[in-house]
Amino acid sequence: MKRDDPAYEGQREYTPLFLKLYDPLIIGFFTPVVWRCPTTRLVEGYRRHIGHRHLDVGPGTGYFVDRAGMPDGSPVTLLDPNVHVLDHASRRLQRLDITTIEADVCKPLPVHGPFDSAALNGVLHCLPGPLPRKAAAVANVAAVLAPTGVLFGSSILGLSGRHTWLSRNILKANNRRGTFDNLGDTQEGLSEILEASFERVELETVGSMAIFAATNPRPKPSAGMTP
Repeated sequence: MKRDDPAYEGQREYTPLFLKLYDPLIIGFFTPVVWRCPTTRLVEGYRRHIGHRHLDVGPGTGYFVDRAGMPDGSPVTLLDPNVHVLDHASRRLQRLDITTIEADVCKPLPVHGPFDSAALNGVLHCLPGPLPRKAAAVANVAAVLAPTGVLFGSSILGLSGRHTWLSRNILKANNRRGTFDNLGDTQEGLSEILEASFERVELETVGSMAIFAATNPRPKPSAGMTP
């Protein structure tokens, strides 16, 4: 990804060294302690919603796909703009049938669907804001899902979220650094961008995080059709 791309800052820190520290630091400490969302809740989301043919957008280290209970050889596509993420996650998940795609979810996806499921886990709060701008990412994923497909995941809420003194200050620091762009992200706004692309949306807040599942992508208008 080019440095002048608006989405560059959100993935810049995912270096090989950071990825080695990611599981104990981000998943083991920040998620349950700072954001107050038990990691087991996110694993449960994967186990509940993951389908036979799965698209994982922003897979991180592959931690959650690895714990989703997929049989060996299951087809999984990993999509991320950062080649270090793709290399790290694909090595971890080599027991599966892995395809890696270097791409930005904010742009139309160069993948061959349809997929039974897709995840945006811990991704939306890193994408360029404001929140309505992130609707493109949701729409791009919806476009490659099967008619009964599900998009699930989580996102850290902005200043409107249920934050502690610690999480609020870390939230602000990450936004100043450009790692996050989510100060204005609300539960209501997240629900709106999901409902724009899906017929049914389930969303709950756990600590400072919103956990969601959206099913049945809305059909895209045909070319030339009047909105």
